[in-house]
Amino acid sequence: MGKLSRRNFIGAAGAAATLPMLGGPAFAKEKMKVGYVFLGPIGDYGWTWAHNKGRKQVESELGDQVETIYVENVAEDASAIPVMRDLVHQGCKIIFTTSFGYMDQTIQVAKEFPDVKFEHCTGYKRAKNVATYNSKFHEGRAVLGTIAGKMSKSGTLGYLGSYKVPEVVLGVNAFALSAQKQNPAATVKLVMIDSWFDPPKEAAATETLINIGCDIVTTHTDSPGPLQILEQRGLYGFGQGADMSQFAPHAHLTAIEDIWGPYYVERVKAVLDGTWKSADTWDGFKEGTVKIAPYNKAVPADVRALADAVQAGYKNGTYNIFTGPIYDQAGKLRVKAGEVMADKDLAVIDWFVKGVESAA
Repeated sequence: MGKLSRRNFIGAAGAAATLPMLGGPAFAKEKMKVGYVFLGPIGDYGWTWAHNKGRKQVESELGDQVETIYVENVAEDASAIPVMRDLVHQGCKIIFTTSFGYMDQTIQVAKEFPDVKFEHCTGYKRAKNVATYNSKFHEGRAVLGTIAGKMSKSGTLGYLGSYKVPEVVLGVNAFALSAQKQNPAATVKLVMIDSWFDPPKEAAATETLINIGCDIVTTHTDSPGPLQILEQRGLYGFGQGADMSQFAPHAHLTAIEDIWGPYYVERVKAVLDGTWKSADTWDGFKEGTVKIAPYNKAVPADVRALADAVQAGYKNGTYNIFTGPIYDQAGKLRVKAGEVMADKDLAVIDWFVKGVESAA
């Protein structure tokens, strides 16, 4: 396994080019190199930590067939392009780019290297050598919203978002609708911080939500910072991407855990055996890509039962929180009674449901 950062990856590539060719046994098979482009640090204990856990599973299960290389803290701008190119030049046969903002850069570099496979997480643009994959995080948000709607004393819930992209909008709406199913008067105060990972900004936004009356806060950002603020204030919240209970044992009611390992293993195997094809994969509870962390003992038995029922319903296909009637913020009917929003519409949703209010 190799680890690089934006500051040293070019130098590392140059140094590698000057090394002499070292001969091994004639029968030794060269390991296939697998690359990962990570948005944040692997120690964020959230989004990137979960993807890195999946990378480690590839190494564990495929052993000496593969070598993985990752670059962390890669910005979602043009600077990601040379990072991807360098992974190709190091010999990577498949590269996973693990954040929405890498979409256009992934497509550009993939055009330059048609023999290399690329997989872009949470995006929608594909090519012959570019696949997309995502997780139905909104199913997990429905569980969190169910708990929050039942446990909140004020009925005022906080949501800390990153960017107004479909993935986040979908999560906000699933959380709000699920909370309102338990408490029709529940409202969700929303703050967007225009960052996936910025602990100080996350903490400040959490303070804002608390100060306007939110007694339970959920986050769509990547650090445990918000939970630590909630812990200090004696309030409740949820982890994002991983079980964060170690950072806030009182505040952490549960978390959405992102399980990427099986997908990574499957797709790397497909390259190894020559069966890889571009596809769009969007899995959830049923497939095991979304998982709910253990409940805090503060979650009452009846609330656990409700949350478990939501999970079971998604697994067996009998439950979908996006079943009408659903109204938007302006009171316009968006989904008729009894109708269920199609996945294709959920994937591009850009409007908020009734009861979601800006806290800015």
